[in-house]
Amino acid sequence: MTDDDPLPHFGANLRAAREKNGLSQEAFAQRVGMDPAEIRRLESARRDPGVRVVTRLARGLGMSPAELLKDIK
Repeated sequence: MTDDDPLPHFGANLRAAREKNGLSQEAFAQRVGMDPAEIRRLESARRDPGVRVVTRLARGLGMSPAELLKDIK
């Protein structure tokens, strides 16, 4: 990982928001209509999400996509 790689930062933001909402990866995956394995890949920076996925995740957490992308430069 390099400091300019956005994926680990996105994954950490996603995990923090999910945990703040009291959701397991499985419960969150069900809420957003995704496989729990996809949530794991996103949180561990093994998958690069597109705009539609980021929007779907953010809506499932009751936040804006920009909030999931905070602190990413």
